[in-house]
Amino acid sequence: MKELDLKNTQNNLRRKFLKSGVKMIGPETIFFSKDTKIGRNVTIEPYVVFGLRVKIGNNVTIKSFSHLEKCKVENKVDVGPYARIRPGTILKEGSKIGNFVEIKKSTLGKKSKANHLTYIGDSSIGNSVNVGAGTITCNYDGIKKSKTKIKNNVFIGSNSSLVAPLTIAEGSVIGAGSVITKNVKKKSLALTRSAQTEVMNYKRRKK
Repeated sequence: MKELDLKNTQNNLRRKFLKSGVKMIGPETIFFSKDTKIGRNVTIEPYVVFGLRVKIGNNVTIKSFSHLEKCKVENKVDVGPYARIRPGTILKEGSKIGNFVEIKKSTLGKKSKANHLTYIGDSSIGNSVNVGAGTITCNYDGIKKSKTKIKNNVFIGSNSSLVAPLTIAEGSVIGAGSVITKNVKKKSLALTRSAQTEVMNYKRRKK
């Protein structure tokens, strides 16, 4: 009986959103909460789950296999596929969260993007920031969680680790493969990278 009630609740929610103009591809695979709020001209692809307290603005696309809970998504935002938007997250207008990106208790500024394979936690990210693939914010030291602050127009190179507490000032660039542990000044390049070693005519050991 309880399972039937849940099924009926989901069907009613799907009908409500379809009637309000939400475009759903495979509505039977999309799951809502009773308090989900969705604006105008929103597209939701298959296999998306909305947890409690999710608010979606206008002209938003939520792509397949994404999970959202206790978050706010403003206008003209793209999410997913395979994105996890965790509690306390705000995605500002025109921002983008791509595939295999997890974001928690963070704000992603206007027109900023994290396109792939990234973890952002306890962070404040400004406008027009590019977060490269494989970037992580190291926000937990085993005892407490610390904040990462990234100002406007920053470029974070791929495979970077940002060790909080940390502030990266406006217009800075983080070189790919860096572990950043100190604050970065405005319009500067920061990188930590070992020198490449090359052995000429190297012969691999044979079994």
